[in-house]
Amino acid sequence: MPRIVVTHGVVDVGTWLGFKAERADAIGMIGGSNVVDHVAQDGSNAVAIAADVSDVEAMQAVLASPPPEIGEIMQRHGVVPPLTIYVEG
Repeated sequence: MPRIVVTHGVVDVGTWLGFKAERADAIGMIGGSNVVDHVAQDGSNAVAIAADVSDVEAMQAVLASPPPEIGEIMQRHGVVPPLTIYVEG
């Protein structure tokens, strides 16, 4: 199963971290597992999420054009586009 890393900005890192369990559940709904959050050590609002995914193309499609329920979660968590997706090589 490929591992991906998704990077993006957030409005507030502390708020974003507070939604860890909800984020893992939402990523699970779209085919991800073993979700790990990462924050930039430079004090910026840059974050990354690593996850195992069963279907990379499907995950990319959902993140490129999120359905309303996922978009709502992203907004509540303070996600700032664009999202950049890296796939384990």
